[in-house]
Amino acid sequence: MLTYLPKRIGQGLLTVFLTVSVVFLLIRMAPGDPAASFAGPLATNEQLAAVREQFGLDKPLLQQYVIFIGQLFTGHLGQSYSFQAPAVQVVMDRLPYTLTLATSSILLAALVAIPLGMWMARRTDTDAELGVNVLTIAGQSMPDFWTGIMLLTGFSVIIPLFPASGFTTWGGLVLPTITVAILQIALVSRMVKREMVTNFNAPYLSIARSRGVSERVLTWRYALGNAGIPVFTALGTRFAAMLNGVVVVEVVFGWPGVGSLIVRALETRDYPLIQATVLITALLAVAVQLLIDLAYPLLDPRVRLGKAASA
Repeated sequence: MLTYLPKRIGQGLLTVFLTVSVVFLLIRMAPGDPAASFAGPLATNEQLAAVREQFGLDKPLLQQYVIFIGQLFTGHLGQSYSFQAPAVQVVMDRLPYTLTLATSSILLAALVAIPLGMWMARRTDTDAELGVNVLTIAGQSMPDFWTGIMLLTGFSVIIPLFPASGFTTWGGLVLPTITVAILQIALVSRMVKREMVTNFNAPYLSIARSRGVSERVLTWRYALGNAGIPVFTALGTRFAAMLNGVVVVEVVFGWPGVGSLIVRALETRDYPLIQATVLITALLAVAVQLLIDLAYPLLDPRVRLGKAASA
């Protein structure tokens, strides 16, 4: 652990550094002029030049990158062009909304997908399992925007049970959570089923059954216990991905999170805001992955971090 943890932290920080560096270059290679977006379509050449000088866009690209690296190590990534506020602070103000949506979605997915996958594994090759399997494939195939629009139409327009957009009340969390969770349920339940079927057919379970161990214990303690690491990894990975902002869902529901913020930043060519968003979400994703790794020994005592697992 003493050697593993610093190594993993170093790898994570290197990943974040390379990610933000690549984004720095890509957004400047993309078409569009931040000065024109800020100054408006009627701005004169003199006004555009003044805006570029104000934002430091008149400097050579290498000099801009050196300035960016200096800002990166101080934690101040400059002022957002569109919000005229520190870019990091703008992202941090939106982050709790994305964290709330991601957490509620992954909890709903876990509560539904794990029992559903176990149920499917117990009924493999039956008509009931086939029907549920078709539904999970459909859930995996439906685009988020279509699911969100259907839920909005059904439960905000036809039957006005929940708000159509924003987060003014906790009711506004329901439809976005369900929209995001549907895909996660489809993916995770199929994984749980696959892992459980593999464990049900394993020799150790046959031996335990011959010794009189009840089917309940075999399912929940033995089979699910051995399926814990891949299922936990899948849930953790999906949660880390959602921290980058569920862009389509946030736009459909007017959710004030990081996803809708990055869309606005891209539209206005707000370089500091894009860079701050990528930095913070990348740091969060790396932190979640590290926590997943550290949790492995708790799920399976045979796992030793930094060493080969011993059976």
